[in-house]
Amino acid sequence: MKNTANVKQPSQLNAITVVLLNRGTNISPKVWGLSGAERLRRIFSNMNIEVIEESDLNTVPSNNTIILIMTDYAYDKPILSGLIDSTQTVLTDNNVPLAVHTIPKQAAAAIKWLQGKNDIPTGLEAKTTATIGGNFDSDLRKKEAPYCLKLDDETLKQTEHRIFMGTYKGVTDFVTKYFWPRPAMVVTKWCIKANISPNMVTIAGIILMFYALFLFWEGQYALGLLAGWIMTFLDTVDGKLARVTFTSSKIGNILDHGTDLIHPPFWYVAWAYGLVHVGMELPKETLNMLLIVIVGGYVAQRILEGYFIVRFHIHMHIWRKFDSFFRLITARRNPNMLLMTACVVINRPDWAVWAIAGWTFASLLVHLLQIIQAEFKVLTGGRVISWLER
Repeated sequence: MKNTANVKQPSQLNAITVVLLNRGTNISPKVWGLSGAERLRRIFSNMNIEVIEESDLNTVPSNNTIILIMTDYAYDKPILSGLIDSTQTVLTDNNVPLAVHTIPKQAAAAIKWLQGKNDIPTGLEAKTTATIGGNFDSDLRKKEAPYCLKLDDETLKQTEHRIFMGTYKGVTDFVTKYFWPRPAMVVTKWCIKANISPNMVTIAGIILMFYALFLFWEGQYALGLLAGWIMTFLDTVDGKLARVTFTSSKIGNILDHGTDLIHPPFWYVAWAYGLVHVGMELPKETLNMLLIVIVGGYVAQRILEGYFIVRFHIHMHIWRKFDSFFRLITARRNPNMLLMTACVVINRPDWAVWAIAGWTFASLLVHLLQIIQAEFKVLTGGRVISWLER
């Protein structure tokens, strides 16, 4: 039982200060270009939490709490979030002391415990990495056990692979989910070695996006698809690079997500008008009808997804298992790109316009049905919660 006598409660405390500690003289390898200490600095800085060295411990105000943490492990963010929320707590992994969240006057005893020189200080509750962090990540739309990995030369490759795969969204289209991870990991590693930032990758992708748009307009479909597929691949790389190095920025997010949101219908329109250059021009009335379905359906689909978030406070695609499955194939850019590619392979790019229009309309009907079902669920006294949280 935790002894809370004479311990300040969270409401009485001002802020949290993180203190980085080294375990002896061992030097841990860098993971994705970052030392364990730098990785922790970036994570906590992104949470607006002050990070200091052990030598500056005496500068911490007495009414703060402190997190003393060893730098020879790579911690998943849910574990660190759980540690932040758990005052008067010690954290272990397989009985190895990792961190303590306490008050400054207990720092000396806590450091000795972390160094293996005494038992857990009085009044602190022991928790493990398996119990302190949640396993549902709403941002990445997935449920998985958070990692806590020893930084060691012998297991560095496996550690980097686990961290990289941890940056992927659990619910996304099947090209991103099944085809991009391995090559994206290689290119991400190369970007780090070449000192290429996520924003540089994003800008390169935007340039390719406009180039593909131009090529589609000119009816140069094969070359346009090549530029488009490289752009979609870089769209994966920039996000993973930002997440493994903790270098995301507001401008980068705006450029990345803004481009993703806006450009697809322009590609489809350019593709349709480019048919005139390959002798497959569609009749004007037919073309206008198909483009209304494609562009109007795309906009309506995104509106419905936004409505679902506002109305039910979760993403439509993580409500039920079917919804997560349908996100793999719904009429978004990458699945539509596969339709476009298949039509070019059989030398019928005009069929791509029909295929995208048909699949957009079908996907729109599915999304309308999802909303109707969710509304009925609430109307009958139920709750719309993600199957990943159950």
